[in-house]
Amino acid sequence: MKSQMMQHKLAVLPDQPGCYLMKDRQGTIIYVGKAKVLKNRVRSYFTGSHDTKTQRLVNEIEDFEYIVTSSDKEALILELTLIKKHDPKYNIRLKDNKTYPYLKITGERHPKLVITRQVKKDKGKYFGPYPNAYAASETKKLLDRLYPLRKCHTMPDRVCLYYHLGQCLAPCVKPVEKDTYREMIDGISRFLNGGFREVKQELTEKMSEAAENLEFERAKEYRDQISHIESVMEKQKMAMNDFTNRDVFAYAVDKGWMCVQVFFVRQGKLIEREVSMFPLYRDPEEEFLTFLGQFYEKPDHIKPNEILLQEAEDEEFLKEWLGAKVLVPQRGKKKDLVLLARKNAEIAIKEKFQLLERQEERTVGACNELGEAMNIHTPLRIEAFDNSHIQGADAVSAMVVFIDGKPSKKDYRKYKTRSAQKPDDYAAMREVVRRRYSRVLKDGLPLPDLIIIDGGKGQIESAREIVEDELGLDIPIAGLAKDAKHQTSQLLYGNPVEMVELKRTSEAFYLLQRIQDEVHRFVITFHRQLRGKNSIQSALDGLQGVGPKRKQQLLKHFGSVRKIKEANAGEIQQAGIPEKLAMEIERHFKEQPLQQE
Repeated sequence: MKSQMMQHKLAVLPDQPGCYLMKDRQGTIIYVGKAKVLKNRVRSYFTGSHDTKTQRLVNEIEDFEYIVTSSDKEALILELTLIKKHDPKYNIRLKDNKTYPYLKITGERHPKLVITRQVKKDKGKYFGPYPNAYAASETKKLLDRLYPLRKCHTMPDRVCLYYHLGQCLAPCVKPVEKDTYREMIDGISRFLNGGFREVKQELTEKMSEAAENLEFERAKEYRDQISHIESVMEKQKMAMNDFTNRDVFAYAVDKGWMCVQVFFVRQGKLIEREVSMFPLYRDPEEEFLTFLGQFYEKPDHIKPNEILLQEAEDEEFLKEWLGAKVLVPQRGKKKDLVLLARKNAEIAIKEKFQLLERQEERTVGACNELGEAMNIHTPLRIEAFDNSHIQGADAVSAMVVFIDGKPSKKDYRKYKTRSAQKPDDYAAMREVVRRRYSRVLKDGLPLPDLIIIDGGKGQIESAREIVEDELGLDIPIAGLAKDAKHQTSQLLYGNPVEMVELKRTSEAFYLLQRIQDEVHRFVITFHRQLRGKNSIQSALDGLQGVGPKRKQQLLKHFGSVRKIKEANAGEIQQAGIPEKLAMEIERHFKEQPLQQE
């Protein structure tokens, strides 16, 4: 049951189009959607039964707001803007998979033809994408033979080898008119847009003319160029014969998931495909439109001449919105391409579904299981802490974050303990927890659903003293105890602290093991880095000419302080140290007894 305020808001929803924003108990926007009729769509989330993933979304909703628009089309555009602004965790997140290589003619005074994987809004002209770097490289080599644009990154003061090979006009020493470049750029553009057969025909005529004039060397050059065109451009079987660049979209839906397949057809060839799979929370047609809008916001997705879809309610609106020709083919080869994309989507979603279910079970499913065992809200955001020191020296702490049962490494944090009395672990824990959640409150960062301390009752009480008593936060705090083999043994929770019953073969227990191992790994790595830095600083302190940079230079070259101490002056010189200073470092360590690191 939702709160009385939520029920009142549901009762007065308007029957107009618009966008709705779902929020969790911390006020974070977790889902953005659009609706033709806001009243019907938003109420549907809180009535009837849902599949597991949709129910999980509904369980997190504590509040919502909405924005009324004048039309469904306007709602679609607003939805994309809101998703981009808030990045809700339950909305479609397009994977940043591999980026494809493109050929680019730079917009400089003396242009170059280059291969790039970044498409920017500059004065350059882009062609592609190509299925792989080899295909792009072979095409560039061919165009370098045909069109002598410059190859150098910076202008030299003399001609290079490419000039003598006839593959550069040498703008470094000779003036080149803009019209000459314009002709070459037009030729490259025509070639890459499907006109390579015309270029081949022109070269064939030039070859025949050169042969008739007994210019056999020139005729051989033309013949070699024709051969390269045939090997590079015509070795693939043509899928279409009109050389139009087009993207083909189709999707399949099964068990509350959607799979979208995109086929990239360039110069009539099907060169590559991209697959996206994500949970479905509303009508497939609406979810697909959102996907389509996000797809072309990515900089490496250049809009082609034509976009083929399996269905669309308003092709004219999509054409105006996307800025490209949009078709829903009914017959012929274009229809076959769409059907092929849909068939691939159906196969992909069936093959991947078992893996997705397993992943859900290990991550979010484990969070659900852990929440039930502890009798708390499902802990979808877990923050875990651990300390590390050697007899109180170089005391450090670290925090790792798991979201939806998976590590979120961008949220990890490292701490050098400042005020804790060495080697007081409890004081160190109080200091780090205070610093963390004071910052969270100050900056308005998301609060965790569960705090895990790598330790027992004393550590839990230290953290609780800060979180509950000092900062007034209501966040569950648990501890993880280890057995004699230093492996995860028990989950401790409650007031008074008691052991939580968890099967050692459960997904929740495996999740706790992963969290404890990860926070231990992270804090130990940080501690070793700090020790290494402090060791070399103390070992070389007082030596004139050896500052922080040279200390790091030595450590990077030798790998440890012990090896630096054992090295002679010649070996130290190999690390880039001057001879006199190397001899001084060798003498410095010989006067000290060699200690175990």
